[in-house]
Amino acid sequence: MSLALGAADISLKSIWLSLTTNGSSETANMLHEIRIPRVIGAMFVGAALSVAGAIMQGLTRNPLADPGLLGLTAGANLALAIGLAFFPALNYFSMMVACFIGAGLGAGLVFGIGATKRAGFSPFRIVLAGAAITAFLTAIADAIGIYFKLSKDISMWTAGGLIGTTWSQLQIIVPIILVGVIVATLFSRQLTILSLHEEVAIGLGQNIMKVKVILFILIIVLTGSAVALAGNMVFLGLMIPHIVRAIVGTDYRVILPISAITGAGFMMLADLMGRTIHAPYETPVAAIVAFLGLPFFLIVVHKGGKAFS
Repeated sequence: MSLALGAADISLKSIWLSLTTNGSSETANMLHEIRIPRVIGAMFVGAALSVAGAIMQGLTRNPLADPGLLGLTAGANLALAIGLAFFPALNYFSMMVACFIGAGLGAGLVFGIGATKRAGFSPFRIVLAGAAITAFLTAIADAIGIYFKLSKDISMWTAGGLIGTTWSQLQIIVPIILVGVIVATLFSRQLTILSLHEEVAIGLGQNIMKVKVILFILIIVLTGSAVALAGNMVFLGLMIPHIVRAIVGTDYRVILPISAITGAGFMMLADLMGRTIHAPYETPVAAIVAFLGLPFFLIVVHKGGKAFS
């Protein structure tokens, strides 16, 4: 469906011929240069954000945890704004590295504030700190955009979307996300134990600080990669793990891979809707994800996460 539908519909026969032959028709060129990279990008962005959200919910034991709510995407967006304003000649790889640094800065500030008291991490305090830091970093990014007259460029990048995804971008992003998802799956057993209680993890002989650092790095890498490719996709990392957890239970050895698959499919569907709702014009994918995610977010808040635990 993602390959066939859009501003110009393509028959399944034409898609099959384009994929199985070396033809150079207009349809084949459109598929190979525009739609296929975009579909692959949607798959990996959805998988990255879903796995990052699942890890964060397990790590903080907070049903509302999400990369967008805890400062990661705001930090990555700020790094993009700084890069566009002060280093306009940066290539795509450098921008992606900037996203990683920004995501780490945003998350570091949130977790630093959330752990200022002796009690350590408090899910409630983490969410409050995330809201404050997200607003603060977003305001700085907006100020940079206004001052340097880059508001349009920054908005186009951070609004979220996969328009213009190229093979060269995928060659950088896809291996990083793939490795991140695989490593996260390898640490899924430790995450399951850690999601129960830290005392349980310590009693079972886990080095919880080492596990936390590795999982935290994975969250930054996955979120930074997704933001670098597609901008800010709110609610995706919140929704998908809850949906998966309601179906498969609380074992992260199952939650993480199924979240990756479900997130990939959901992101492809959202991108398809963005291309077809008002074709030939594009509807921002982030708006579609937020439209679908907001009711779900309100349900989680109302139920306190209990309905999905």
